[in-house]
Amino acid sequence: MPILYIIIPCYNEEEVLPVTCSLFLQELMLLIKNEEISNQSRILFVDDGSCDATWKVIRTLNEQNPYYLGLRLSRNFGHQNAVLSGLMNAMGCCDITITVDCDGQDDIRVMEDMVREYRKGNEVVYGVRSSRDSDTFFKRVTAQGFYRLMQFLGAEVVYNHADYRLISRRALCELADFQEVNLFLRGMVPLVGFQSSCVTYVRTKRMAGKSHYPMRKMAALALDGITSLSVKPLRLILLLGIMSILLGTFGIIWAVSGYFLGRTVSGWSSIICIVCLMGGLQMLCLSVIGEYVGKIYMETKRRPRYIVSEHTPGFSEIKTKTHEE
Repeated sequence: MPILYIIIPCYNEEEVLPVTCSLFLQELMLLIKNEEISNQSRILFVDDGSCDATWKVIRTLNEQNPYYLGLRLSRNFGHQNAVLSGLMNAMGCCDITITVDCDGQDDIRVMEDMVREYRKGNEVVYGVRSSRDSDTFFKRVTAQGFYRLMQFLGAEVVYNHADYRLISRRALCELADFQEVNLFLRGMVPLVGFQSSCVTYVRTKRMAGKSHYPMRKMAALALDGITSLSVKPLRLILLLGIMSILLGTFGIIWAVSGYFLGRTVSGWSSIICIVCLMGGLQMLCLSVIGEYVGKIYMETKRRPRYIVSEHTPGFSEIKTKTHEE
């Protein structure tokens, strides 16, 4: 039977962890009881540099039950880096991993279907939302627009999939070779390939606490996804430049012909409009190019994507034993 590690990133989640931790444990015990997974399976919380008592809660859970394990990052590296740190640290301890947020919004019962899909031969199983009825109108429209934009730009993303997924050790080993600093896992995992499938579920509201992923962070993640997975925006700039040259050429012809025909009229407003339009287009193009240059700059520095400051005692023992074997 495969060993499963449930990877749960946490950031300032002292309110919701005591509520949802028992749900994760119940699901893990059910899978073990049904002989779907090994008794060596664990729940691994990753504290992404929380400022509240999240790590204290994780340590307490570990002391009360050895099925709870924990990692603490040295600072807040961001959600994607926290997920990656959990995956990479668990890779040598398990056969499969499932990443899920700790707020209880994702249907935990779907893990049973994910494990069954893995046993059918799928190396990656994506959790896909069946609908977005629980979202606000603005969030639903922007999210659907984002996925359509990603598909238009040629990025391989699974529609309505976030970071709720099962990944086998084989797929993780290949994912470990992806060394980029600008992470967008929901676009990187499909690039690994291998046989995959999807399971659908209904996403609900948070069980406790407040969301730590505001619109600002969602927009930043979307921008990272676009610029990390596609160079099509640069090609669109080229197309925009060609169109501007053509329009400018027609404008020159129109202006010269008007001059010789004696129809020229001095107009300040028309000149200002053209200057503002072209200036805005130039600033837009420069900002897109600058975003890519900034990404290249960060990649060349090769800074660590995460740093683990401490872990629960049980996790270090499991890792040591696994590496010796």
